[in-house]
Amino acid sequence: MRVAVVTESFLPTINGVTNSVKKVLDHLALRGHEAIVICPAADAPESYAGFKVHQVPAVAVREFPVGLPNLAVQRILDDFAPDVLHAASPVLLGGHAILAAKRRGIPAVAIFQTDIAGYTARNGVGLMRELAWSVLRYVHNQADRTLAPSTASIRDLARNRIERVERWGRGVDLQAYHPQHRQDAATRRLRAELAPNGETVIGYVGRLAPEKQVERLAQLRGLPGIRIAIVGDGPSEPALRAQFAELPVVFLGRRTGAELSSAYAAFDVFVHTGTEETFGQTLQEAHATGLPVVAPLAGGPIDLITHGTDGYLFDPSIDGGPDSMRNYIERLVENAPLRARMGEAGRRRVLDRSWESVCDELVDHYRAVCVPAAITTAAS
Repeated sequence: MRVAVVTESFLPTINGVTNSVKKVLDHLALRGHEAIVICPAADAPESYAGFKVHQVPAVAVREFPVGLPNLAVQRILDDFAPDVLHAASPVLLGGHAILAAKRRGIPAVAIFQTDIAGYTARNGVGLMRELAWSVLRYVHNQADRTLAPSTASIRDLARNRIERVERWGRGVDLQAYHPQHRQDAATRRLRAELAPNGETVIGYVGRLAPEKQVERLAQLRGLPGIRIAIVGDGPSEPALRAQFAELPVVFLGRRTGAELSSAYAAFDVFVHTGTEETFGQTLQEAHATGLPVVAPLAGGPIDLITHGTDGYLFDPSIDGGPDSMRNYIERLVENAPLRARMGEAGRRRVLDRSWESVCDELVDHYRAVCVPAAITTAAS
């Protein structure tokens, strides 16, 4: 197949959208498909996985490059003549590309991955929430199929009248994230730094931004025998450093590759704090590493955790009590055998979620939307 991948985010920007797009491109190359990438101009590489990368004009919004509708997109599509358009988390650039594809009879698959409407409310522009949903509804309803990563996001899309929605989750690298990395020299060194006296390490991985609600970790103040390790960076880091000044917190910065694998392997418990995740890729990475996971009973984590088996889902509306984040973490800190059992259950849970199998599902979605186009062409 010939696939035009239009993404609102790409290298060198690192986030969930970029990482997912990279995995899709890797898989398309593995299976012998042809592809191109269209992304906002932000010093992206000229190619990725052997595929040409086309950059189009963009503006910076809160230091994030936002691609703009541009006639170049139409010329690129005409030159490449794709069988299908893959629009990753489409808004302005992706929406423009979907419309251009529709005019050319090219089927489009839109990937819902970012809760933009939720972010507007959290960042102090709640009046824009309905406008955001209106834009998303228009963009996604132009696509032949929208793929959402969780039952919670599918419900949100249905409530907001977005049509033709199917579920498509995310894969996880089962080798990069593996319990065996606990024995690696790099992990042992990091572990010695994080827990010099044998403390239980509570780990968080993710962007440090308002929507991630990392400040919730302040609930762990006074909990004995723990160290908190935070992997990631972002605009909230200065405020979090000040807020956590009296907590046993270590900020490890942004990590990728083997360094990120070692960080997970150095944790004892993984905690996720935000309630606005459409999926929760870091939860899968933690499970693959053999960690129990504690996350809010909201959004994507609901599909990724079996409460009491491979982790706990806490009530994000409370700070204390039996269903609070603090209580579940305290329970795990005090019970090493429980941590081990839940970690093993988490690893088993993701064994069938390799990126190879998940991306094969994606290609099946491509083929499904191409069939009506093929039938129409043959009939004419």
